[in-house]
Amino acid sequence: MRDPIDLTVVKLGGSYAFSSNLKKWVDAVAAGAGRVVVAPGGGPFADTVRTAQARMGFDDRAAHRMALLAMDQYGYALANLRTELRLAASATAIRRVLLDGGVPVWSATRMVCSAKDIPWSWEVTSDSLAAWLAGRIGAKRVLLVKHVEPPPGPLRAHDLVAHGIVDSAFPRFLRASGAEAFIAGPAEYAAAALAMRNGGRVGARIDLR
Repeated sequence: MRDPIDLTVVKLGGSYAFSSNLKKWVDAVAAGAGRVVVAPGGGPFADTVRTAQARMGFDDRAAHRMALLAMDQYGYALANLRTELRLAASATAIRRVLLDGGVPVWSATRMVCSAKDIPWSWEVTSDSLAAWLAGRIGAKRVLLVKHVEPPPGPLRAHDLVAHGIVDSAFPRFLRASGAEAFIAGPAEYAAAALAMRNGGRVGARIDLR
């Protein structure tokens, strides 16, 4: 595996599931093969869990596990779109795919369910889990690929929480990860492909101050 300081965890939002930009972003992460790890969002699969919880009444613990499985479902779909993208359910498997010159697509359920530092709550979504994964595998950067344009000006994590762009636990998980975080909108796939190929940055930096 390349030096872990070169690694970027790319959280690819589930809102791209039915987007015309999905293939462009998949191509962008594939350009970073060997140095990029994909953390899938939940998207329409997680939305189904939210709807079912409201109608059936199961608790957040059950919903949390179901939402992780929703991330895994999106990951299965993503991994089917390019041969470079390969499913990986552990830190060891992630490293193995990277060493082989591929792009690990994280299947989160096993690692997250065995973690003691992740609450079983909707306050922790794939944004926070991407930051958590970055800390676990020694990634230098986290890139949140969102289907909305980030607000203008310097971006602070707590402001993104206030705008509903990231989950409320994200600032805490990002700080614990030791990684830098960036956010990119739908049109930045071309710049992302170049940055991922060369190990650079893309998007607007998220400040923890």
